[in-house]
Amino acid sequence: MVKKNACVFISGRGSNLKNLIQRSRDYNFPIKICLVVCNNRNAKGINYAKKNSIPFVLVDSKFNNFDNKILYLLKKYKISLICLAGYMKIISKKFINKFNKKIINIHPSLLPKFKGLNTYSKILKNNEKKTGCSVHFVTEKLDSGNIIVQKSFFIEKNDDENNLRFKTQKLEYLAYPQAIINIYRYNY
Repeated sequence: MVKKNACVFISGRGSNLKNLIQRSRDYNFPIKICLVVCNNRNAKGINYAKKNSIPFVLVDSKFNNFDNKILYLLKKYKISLICLAGYMKIISKKFINKFNKKIINIHPSLLPKFKGLNTYSKILKNNEKKTGCSVHFVTEKLDSGNIIVQKSFFIEKNDDENNLRFKTQKLEYLAYPQAIINIYRYNY
């Protein structure tokens, strides 16, 4: 199987990056992670790139040349898919349009509900009965692209933000690889 080259953008712990690296070792998994982009010098997720000998770049997204620098690297590594995995910066419209390939994101709610930040507190304040995660295509509009995969669970009475985060992340580790498989199996 010829795997597609992928890049993962992170900002923090990198648990989804770790999961995707592990899955990418499967013979039938459609991507190979060739590059990690991180906008946080103190992100623990960088260690997963280091441990797995995956090139990584630390970037300051405030600089004017951010888009051009990253686009150059994406071209250099022949990247055909970008996976946003806890990347806490909004990707510019210019970047989205210039990359002109696939960019996907994982979000900790059942979109279109609770877009943006502070998702778990919004879910609890709204007394939701059910929540989960969504993997979707990135468009110019925040958390609004077509949904590829959603996974859900019922909220229990004693669930707080930490419980929701833990339960959601467990589902993310299933949803993200499934979305990537779906993209290449069904030619999204």
